Amino acid sequence: MGRNQKILVQSLENALTFLRAHQFDVAETPGVANQVQVRKRNCGAVLTRTADGGVAYVAGPGCLVGGEIAALIDRGYQKFLVTDKLQVAATADRLRALHDFQEELADAVGRPDYYNLALGTVSDLYLYDRLKGRDPLAKTPTDSH
Repeated sequence: MGRNQKILVQSLENALTFLRAHQFDVAETPGVANQVQVRKRNCGAVLTRTADGGVAYVAGPGCLVGGEIAALIDRGYQKFLVTDKLQVAATADRLRALHDFQEELADAVGRPDYYNLALGTVSDLYLYDRLKGRDPLAKTPTDSH
């Protein structure tokens, strides 16, 4: 299926059928009803059935780091993949894999394409440390020119 071809999925079961047909690893979340873990390209997400029978994200999508779904944090100078235990630099290869994973997963669950998301990977959180504690109204030497 090409990226321009979209299918609309109305149920978790249909989404899982699509994902399995597109080489995703699909596994029930142990001990949790109606939750399914999906993985591909070293990325993952946890899906659940909504009250109306649709699909919602419980976790992710994100890159897998140490077996956990990592959040993508943009620190201004670089992006990082962060879990409760680890933080690693987000390489271009991992960001490409995440972007592809997100697009294919969106196709499966029937999410629409949005222009800004189609341009590239969007971070979960933006933390620009160079701004911490800086008075937003304070003049800097470059402001006087």
